[in-house]
Amino acid sequence: MAKEPKEPPPPAAAAQPKPKYELRPVEKVKDPIISQIGDFRRYQLFFFLIVVLCKFGTGWHTLAHIFLAAPTPLKCLTPNVTDACSKDCKQTEFNTTVFKTTIITQWDLICDRQSLASLSQSIVMLGIMVGGMSFGMIADRWGRRPAFLLCCFMQLFTGLIVCASPFFWFYCLFRFLVAVATGGTMTVSFVLLMEIIGPKKRELIGILYQIPFNIGHASLSLFAFYIREWRWFQFSVTIFSVVFVIYIWLVPESPRWLFTTGRVDKSVKVLERIARHNRAPTDTIRPEIEAAHQVLASRQPTKKGNVIDLFRTPYMRLKTICMANDWLVVCMVYYGTAQYIAKLGGDIFLNVLIAALLGIPGTLLCVVLTKYLGRKMTMMLSNGLSACGLLLLVFLHKSKQIVQVMCATLGLFGASITFPNVYLYGAELFPTVVRSNGMGLCSMVGRIGGLVAPMICELDVYGAWITPLVFGVFSVLAMLGTIFLPETRGTPLPETLEDGESFGRKSPKEQS
Repeated sequence: MAKEPKEPPPPAAAAQPKPKYELRPVEKVKDPIISQIGDFRRYQLFFFLIVVLCKFGTGWHTLAHIFLAAPTPLKCLTPNVTDACSKDCKQTEFNTTVFKTTIITQWDLICDRQSLASLSQSIVMLGIMVGGMSFGMIADRWGRRPAFLLCCFMQLFTGLIVCASPFFWFYCLFRFLVAVATGGTMTVSFVLLMEIIGPKKRELIGILYQIPFNIGHASLSLFAFYIREWRWFQFSVTIFSVVFVIYIWLVPESPRWLFTTGRVDKSVKVLERIARHNRAPTDTIRPEIEAAHQVLASRQPTKKGNVIDLFRTPYMRLKTICMANDWLVVCMVYYGTAQYIAKLGGDIFLNVLIAALLGIPGTLLCVVLTKYLGRKMTMMLSNGLSACGLLLLVFLHKSKQIVQVMCATLGLFGASITFPNVYLYGAELFPTVVRSNGMGLCSMVGRIGGLVAPMICELDVYGAWITPLVFGVFSVLAMLGTIFLPETRGTPLPETLEDGESFGRKSPKEQS
């Protein structure tokens, strides 16, 4: 009798593939976004390093006027006539020893046309003001990503057109458009970054993000030292923006904006991708985000904010006004005092370099102060430092030049601490639905301060003490206004308009 064939042994159970890396659990906090991706991990560091590239351009385009319209001495070639602006002077010549061409020499912005050079920079500050506000509204209405990409590429193309300007008003128009894009870049890039970083590292990253502006400002001296023709100088500070093409693939929409505006599915997809980069679990993201959004929707229906919402309720209105005042003063004092120091004469390359590099230690000190003293106390101390230096200069304006420089430098150093703090403080103060609008509004008000700063500097013709007095008094007002702002260190970002109104009214125990 034939034996039945033995059944083959069952195949060994397929071994479960081991994950390529070990998942790192994320600490669950009140913030539903940070609870999925972590406070600050690999992806947030990568995102910071690529977005920070756009910050160099903001320093270049905002302050390029220093060398585009650099002082170019004019002399009269008519015998026995020394005044080049005199009617008796029939022939003039620019001294091109330092700069071969500037917009001054290009379009003869001399004598009765001399004020046009300053006007072109005022137009730039106006453009930054308009850009910060308009792109802030675009970012809140249609998303951070489209607004960011639009202003980045607008900065590139309009900046290149400036290089080929055939006449002065054409130059002013496209410098204005470059400034609009620059203002948008300043506002939207910062909001993008702050919305994916948790409170533990928010102050550090938010402040370090301002250092490339100082480096960009300082590197203008290097560009101008080797490139003495204004068209090629403008080209050199613009062409770097070509790298912005990487943002098309590397910058996603803000998951926080998607979550707050009701686009939960898209928010989940972005969060899952970030979580994978951060080696964080992804299986609980969807249920937790959907549950968090239901809670959010039950408190207040999904609504897109606008600028008016910043002033609808009393406490939100007060906080908006006080924060806008801080922006007004720091822009006025920073740009005005830097110009005041530059007017003391000497090597223009060295003066600009020192004034710009001074901002780096101020920014680094801001990191320490905001971490251990908080945003509010740091803001009051830095404005107080500016006030002390500038008001001291009022009484020492007839003293030796070195003493005047030291007092003005103290005022500028205080402003260099305040500058990164207003970005950080403002981003934490405004709720998500109007954060870009709030930052855009503050940036706009700040540019008004930048606009009037040169005019205040011109008041020294009536008395050397007037300019530091005005800057000093405004610094005192900013210090007093900060008293009415709540501390934001280590707190979850407010999401809705309801959060924005109630934030700061709660007890410290509830906010922790």
